[in-house]
Amino acid sequence: MKKYSPTTASRRHMTLPDRSVLSGAKPTKKLLAKTSKKGGRNNQGRITVRHQGGGHKKRYRLIDFKQQILNVPARVESIEYDPFRTTFIALVVYANGKRSYILATTGMRKGDVITTAEKCALKEGNRMQIKNIPVGYQVHNVEITPGKGGQMAKSAGSYVEILAHDDGYTTLKMPSGEIRKVLWDNFASLGQLSNQDHNLMTIGKAGRSRWMGVRPTVRGTAMNPVDHPYGGGEGRQPRGTKRPKTAWGKVTGGRKTRNKKKWSNKLIIKRRPKKR
Repeated sequence: MKKYSPTTASRRHMTLPDRSVLSGAKPTKKLLAKTSKKGGRNNQGRITVRHQGGGHKKRYRLIDFKQQILNVPARVESIEYDPFRTTFIALVVYANGKRSYILATTGMRKGDVITTAEKCALKEGNRMQIKNIPVGYQVHNVEITPGKGGQMAKSAGSYVEILAHDDGYTTLKMPSGEIRKVLWDNFASLGQLSNQDHNLMTIGKAGRSRWMGVRPTVRGTAMNPVDHPYGGGEGRQPRGTKRPKTAWGKVTGGRKTRNKKKWSNKLIIKRRPKKR
């Protein structure tokens, strides 16, 4: 983690993850897309996600989660920062000249060569079918549906551990602690994702949150009774409701929200442990 000299009160505790691995290159224009700010509002202009708005201008990086160019080596041209995700990204150029962004692993550096194939060398950054990866290896960007692209383990420092191969399925241990099965013909990339110290970052001041597009949050207990189930009362009052609720009275904090009839329930061997 990078710490700063206490030149101001807000700077005193501010920390950032180490970004010395970044190449400092400008993003590739052909791999950028414009995005319009919604401020947490839907197509009717109503706020559906609170506490969003403002923030610095940013352009979306088009990430190749599928990596469908098989048996063609790709060289890492640069490691870059992505404002839309917590992990770093890598710009790779294939032997046929095509460029794309992929998720960068912890040990990935400029000049490394990676490959995507049904079976290839067990090297960090390489992508292959899960059945060809030995038990105990760490993988990321794991497919759930063949050909759809990676959907699991895509945030900073995350990885999935391979536990077993059996009868067309591979057993995985998820970052949450959940143990589940996926088809072993799905693709996954080797290694742990970069920027694993992201969760240790200290924002330092409210203004920095505003740069990130996060607006202030008002506590429910500070509101009036008309605005929140926790509102009202003289001075500081207890919650006053049996179960924790949202501003609209919906029970939260312990209530199960997963559909009992969801098709993938049969693939889950062990649910994630409860937080204590």
